[in-house]
Amino acid sequence: MCFGGRLAPVVGSVLVWGTLILVGPVRSQAEGPPSFMTADAIVQKMIAGNTRRGLELRALTGKRSYHVDYHGFLGGRDAEMQVEATYTAPDKKEFKVISQSGSKLLINHVFLKLLDSEKEYLEESNRRASELSPTNYEFSLVGMDHDADGDCYVLAVNPREKSKFLYKGKIWVDARDFAVARIQGEPAKNPSMWISHTEIDHHYRKVGDFWLPAHNESITQVRLGGKAVLTIDYSDYRLTTSSHATTIRSPGSEPVLPPPNTVTADPH
Repeated sequence: MCFGGRLAPVVGSVLVWGTLILVGPVRSQAEGPPSFMTADAIVQKMIAGNTRRGLELRALTGKRSYHVDYHGFLGGRDAEMQVEATYTAPDKKEFKVISQSGSKLLINHVFLKLLDSEKEYLEESNRRASELSPTNYEFSLVGMDHDADGDCYVLAVNPREKSKFLYKGKIWVDARDFAVARIQGEPAKNPSMWISHTEIDHHYRKVGDFWLPAHNESITQVRLGGKAVLTIDYSDYRLTTSSHATTIRSPGSEPVLPPPNTVTADPH
């Protein structure tokens, strides 16, 4: 099988994390997190914050920097691409490639297919199939995490079915805003016979009342030998909200919790 022909299944594993704008109520800095909350209570507050996104966010433009590095039995290859992404509520997304360099094979069969998958993911049926909710997942509280940015509840997430749109792992939910600050896991369903294992790690940052992607990394182990590392960095976004009819400019990026098939690279 040709090198490019095996790329598509891995690309499918990069987009499946659920389209959510992470919006949460802001509490005073002096107020700490509740001493105890159940997983169900945390998830309900998280969903309520995400729901407000649809009413608040009207448009967003940001820049992304994609990089993939592959080493394996076919040798070493790498590629980079700079993209301007524009989101218009509720379901329109456009991409403009600013620059690209490196392996044409990786550019065509990883980067460009990721962008196509993101557009397809905005379809209502796909969004519902991957949303971070009790319909698709079982949640359990495993503890709390404390760092310089604040406190987070750490929840284990287990998919209710093996689907390419879902993942298994852990999420970090900010204890003040009840918004997802980090996702760490692996696809619930192996997207390709050529892949033995994939690890995905997404980090988000708060801008205004929104939590937006800052850095995504996926590491894919190829069954016949080799490893592909894909990173996506988000910056320079312009955010327009309906409540104030204003535009917020700040480092960060766009409002999607990507499904596994939109952030995973299989270079085969």
